Amino acid sequence: MTDHHQTLALSLFSAFVAVTLGITTWVSRHRHGSAEEFYAGGRLFSPMENGFAIAGDYMSAASFLGISGLIALFGYDGLLYAVGFLVAWLVVLFLVAELVRNCGRFTLADVVAARMSERPVRIAAGTSSVTVSVLYLVAQMVGAGSLVALLLGGTSGAARSWTVIGVGALMIVYVSLGGMRATTWIQIVKAVLLLGGTLVLTALVLARFHGDFDRLLLTAAARSGHGEAFLAPGLKYGGDWTARLDFISLGLALVLGTAGLPHILSRFYTVPTARAARRSVLWAIGLIGGFYLMTIVLGFGAAAIVGPDAVRGSNAAGNTAVPLLALDLGGGADSTGGTVLFAVVAAVAFATILAVVAGITLASSASVAHDLYASLRRRGGKPRSEVAVARVAAVGIGVLAIALGLLARDLNVAYLVGVAFAVAASANLPVLLYSLFWAGFTTRGAVWSVYGGLVPALVFVTLSPVVSGSPESFFPGVDFQYFPLQNPGLISIPLGFLAGWLGTVTSAEVPDEARHAETEVRSLTGAGAV
Repeated sequence: MTDHHQTLALSLFSAFVAVTLGITTWVSRHRHGSAEEFYAGGRLFSPMENGFAIAGDYMSAASFLGISGLIALFGYDGLLYAVGFLVAWLVVLFLVAELVRNCGRFTLADVVAARMSERPVRIAAGTSSVTVSVLYLVAQMVGAGSLVALLLGGTSGAARSWTVIGVGALMIVYVSLGGMRATTWIQIVKAVLLLGGTLVLTALVLARFHGDFDRLLLTAAARSGHGEAFLAPGLKYGGDWTARLDFISLGLALVLGTAGLPHILSRFYTVPTARAARRSVLWAIGLIGGFYLMTIVLGFGAAAIVGPDAVRGSNAAGNTAVPLLALDLGGGADSTGGTVLFAVVAAVAFATILAVVAGITLASSASVAHDLYASLRRRGGKPRSEVAVARVAAVGIGVLAIALGLLARDLNVAYLVGVAFAVAASANLPVLLYSLFWAGFTTRGAVWSVYGGLVPALVFVTLSPVVSGSPESFFPGVDFQYFPLQNPGLISIPLGFLAGWLGTVTSAEVPDEARHAETEVRSLTGAGAV
């Protein structure tokens, strides 16, 4: 990588950081300091603004870097990630968006606690939300490290480590100073940049093949070394029954996990009404759908133009396929066009990572302050401001994410996000759906549902190939791999639903039918919603 590449890319990235820090500073001077302002931006965003912000929150490093890289390396099987991520929004649209906006205030625990004993439910849901958020944050940190290693012309461990630390420090500043309002505007700016950059790259890839998508696919297959198998199912997930089960597990996690992601659920509280929340999701589906269609073109384009060997040589997990594609499309490593296009893509990817980590950190710090701190603090002691606790929590979560990001820097970011989705689908989705739709659900059922999905998911991930037993794992030098699947969703999601049912039917608590009826009316009509 030439010095010119580095200088231009770093200049563009610095400009984005300067603009976003300016937004954060401006917002911090005009905020009122209330919990509603910090957690929900005063509920003042329009459906279109919130739709762009949701898209900005969701189109993460896993989408932009990880999925394109997996398609470049594994063809059809990599494409399945894009399908799963997109289909998940139908679950959000039909089952979650409006109901969550009407029932809750700031977090997932608000929805569940509306008709349960608050303290145990808030502790369980808060613990789960923080766990999911930290797992998701690690994926973004890994993406940042991969990008900077490429940008600085090598795979320097020190460069990647300092990048992870820098991204973590910036996200702490965004969240602790600006809260939801600044985070939302950063996500909107980032969504526009990402969609614009992806559109330009897609147009250039198609122009290279004169608009002939068949020719693009055939060229990708020819360069892949796998021939027609590259365009058929099975290259990654079809080798044996373990691989096929892993694919089913991944699909379940992706489709069901989105509705349990804390940073996505918190976005529904930033609009004034449930109708606005639903319209936000429609905007988001349109934007995200277009984006994923373009990542498919970019993935096959990277296979056809750059070649899987070059992609794997730069980053074994495929995280740098899109920047390498941009370099080639612009005219090559020594050309002005290649330099500019590479720099733009690198800067947009950095912007993507920063915006997403800010949203996740805000959601997890809200869970710590609004759910865990409020439930665990001593009665009679002097209460601290929830917002002050949330700011301190943002620092702690940032430090933890930095440490885990340094450990996981050689894993594909899409794998890591798949694990986070599995934990969200196992721990958060069952308790959310039971609370909204089951009149007989009890406090014990809610607590068992969360822990019955969360604990098995974490145990299975710890014993899986993601953590040990293979060269690409967290700890490649040791082997305590006893669970064969990379994604635990196939087992842990049913366990979450089963635990919730079992906790409820064995509970001596009599369900409060009046509170359920009140919650049902509120969720469906918005009467009494905050």
